[in-house]
Amino acid sequence: MSLFDSLLGQLGGNLDVAGIASKVGIDPATATQAISALGAAHAAPGDTVDTAAQTSGISTDTLNQVLGHLGGEGALGQIASALQNNPQIEQSMLGMASSFFSKS
Repeated sequence: MSLFDSLLGQLGGNLDVAGIASKVGIDPATATQAISALGAAHAAPGDTVDTAAQTSGISTDTLNQVLGHLGGEGALGQIASALQNNPQIEQSMLGMASSFFSKS
């Protein structure tokens, strides 16, 4: 996840995906998928968490916890903007998450 962590580091925060995963009780690949889904849903009409849940299959409870650890909607806006400006990062993240789930 270093590419994703690098992107998040560029946003000026010290976001620890593994730390968020641990706090929420999910694996880092799911945390990465949740952050990606939340970032993509941020600009969509409607509720961000509900949209992310529909597209990712991750529960709204889990997504709300991840969102809280990200720093809320303001921090998510920065992440969404960075993902939009760097689509290769989001594709890399989705590839990592899909690779993890195919091994399960």
